[in-house]
Amino acid sequence: MKTPKSYEEFVVVKDSEIHGKGIFAGCDIPKKSLVMPIKGEVIDGYECERREEEDDNVYIFWNGETYIDTAKTQTIKFINHDCEPNCDVLDGDEESLLLYSNREIKKGEEITIDYGYEEIYESCTCRTCMINNQTFPEAS
Repeated sequence: MKTPKSYEEFVVVKDSEIHGKGIFAGCDIPKKSLVMPIKGEVIDGYECERREEEDDNVYIFWNGETYIDTAKTQTIKFINHDCEPNCDVLDGDEESLLLYSNREIKKGEEITIDYGYEEIYESCTCRTCMINNQTFPEAS
């Protein structure tokens, strides 16, 4: 199989154990591979705040200069948070960001990022936090 420019065509949306829907690898994705570009409607900070507050829009990424609203996309808007994610969001250009794998992702595995905002860590219920916060009965 020829290595694709990105793995975007192999990313599928399915029900997630983390939250609602999620995006999943439809094939094995090697470490440090471009999973997909993150594109959407480019908006400014004022419009970002308005959409977050008035529309309860949580599908907005910041690329360091502008905001990218992914609410109308078919896949990336479904990416879920994990405190130990398998992908990182890297700089693209003024209109995009890049989703790269930070380790090998196996076919069928959910693709995740760290959302990176403080409020999420206070009551995080991601897969990693749920495993780390489990209490096990003491052996008798």
